[in-house]
Amino acid sequence: MIPYVTDTPDIRIPASLVPGDGRFGSGPSKVRPQAVEALAAAASTYLGTSHRQTTVKSVVASLRDGLAQLFSLPDGYVVTLGNGGTTAFWDGATFCLIERKSQHLSFGEFSSKFAAAAAAAPHLDDPEVLTSEVGTHPEAEARDDVDLYALTHNETSTGVMMPITRPAGPGLVAVDATSGAGGLRVDPSAFDAYYFAPQKCFGSDGGLWVALLSPAAQERVAALAASGRWVPASLDLTIALDNSRLDQTYNTPALATLFLFDHQVRWFNDNGGLEFSAGRCDRSAEILYTWADNADFATPFVSRDQDRSHVVATVDLDGSIDAAAVAAVLRANGIVDTEPYRKLGRNQLRIALFPAIDPEDVAALCACVTHVVGALAG
Repeated sequence: MIPYVTDTPDIRIPASLVPGDGRFGSGPSKVRPQAVEALAAAASTYLGTSHRQTTVKSVVASLRDGLAQLFSLPDGYVVTLGNGGTTAFWDGATFCLIERKSQHLSFGEFSSKFAAAAAAAPHLDDPEVLTSEVGTHPEAEARDDVDLYALTHNETSTGVMMPITRPAGPGLVAVDATSGAGGLRVDPSAFDAYYFAPQKCFGSDGGLWVALLSPAAQERVAALAASGRWVPASLDLTIALDNSRLDQTYNTPALATLFLFDHQVRWFNDNGGLEFSAGRCDRSAEILYTWADNADFATPFVSRDQDRSHVVATVDLDGSIDAAAVAAVLRANGIVDTEPYRKLGRNQLRIALFPAIDPEDVAALCACVTHVVGALAG
């Protein structure tokens, strides 16, 4: 396991180096101050009002329309919402999207969780799980007996991204895009369910899931409902679809989450859509990986350039440097949440590159890490 410091070294980073905003967490992520200000301005007529009335339903409608625009959804796709976050959607998918057998690509902590949910479901056949070493990703393999392929756009724990392509065989394609949606490009023709939560690229809070469902996915939901398969109401995608078409959720949502989510989507679309938001992530990734490649004490954890995430970067530090001490010093100087994913157990930093994070702040962070490493070496 990586070490964790108990006493933070007393190192002051010069104010001229410190980022304008020191939030680099991989979720919850930076919320743009403009969104918080807008929420405060709307609070007296929005917060604490009924989610079944026009005030809130208009925000849900704006959010659904904005996401359809952002992802260039073809006719027939439905932006569907529910409470509980991505974990709840995994459970709902085991009831409402997998008919008998699924195939899962597992290459980190989060991509393995949907596979575990499918394996535990007594009404499903054992899933096929394709794995690869951390820092890489496997490839889907077409099978005649697989009716759902479970892919992950970005593995948050390791900083690996993968392109989304549809396998040649039959079956739906469901993509966990929790940390990738809004920051990575995707072709909607390649998926049937592209699902995510808003606490990462969308600069909001957790507890909500969104799924972009194709006509084929909707047909699967309807067919399984007609088959008589029992589904808990809170996980029933039929209920979620019916309510989403009415611009509401089945049970009470967090109104602040919806507002901040919609504000971020509007910001993306007003400035050029997915090309704008992904372009910001591209620029931040270019800055950070160029710095890591050139630093004599740092190395990108993911070896292949094309697999290095543009939304969550992982950088190994030389064994002579205590990454935990570096992260602790950064935190003491107001630069927070650069610690690695603990279960990965590496001497590294994990740095979010989400669209709300200014690329200039990423450059400043790199300069701060260089300063701290030099001071620790003393």
